[in-house]
Amino acid sequence: MNRQALTRLALAFALSYATAGIGAALTELGPWYFALKHPPWKPPDAAFGVIWTTIFTLCAISGWLAWQAADTPALRRRVAGLFGANALLNMLWSALYFKLQRPDWALFEVVFLWLSILALIMGLWRLSRWASLLLITYWVWVSIAAVLNVQTVMLNGPFGAQP
Repeated sequence: MNRQALTRLALAFALSYATAGIGAALTELGPWYFALKHPPWKPPDAAFGVIWTTIFTLCAISGWLAWQAADTPALRRRVAGLFGANALLNMLWSALYFKLQRPDWALFEVVFLWLSILALIMGLWRLSRWASLLLITYWVWVSIAAVLNVQTVMLNGPFGAQP
């Protein structure tokens, strides 16, 4: 692997982990969160860090593979746009759910996050099948998280100021 490829790989990891770090900073597991009723099948809180670290590692490798395969400025813009939109939606979900304490709003937003992952998988397929396939774990996890989000809203709603 040449120096330029290694630099791009390091940048992919930096951007992916920056997204993870911002999402983690927005995730406040305080009294509000611990007072929520959760479905019995919810993974333990300690598992989420391992799961998300794995996902963001796979995203970094996926982004790097896609960038390496993108041989025109237009293709590179597409890769950056798809990953950028997904990163913003990922961070927004954490802000809505944890920072604003609105799982109901996060439930609406998770649809767009889920679709952005599907767009990444489909949008990268022609560039790099490996880049695309590495994102399936992310898509499956967000699908599970969306169901967990639905059940949390059902068990705890309504949220926000009560009349």
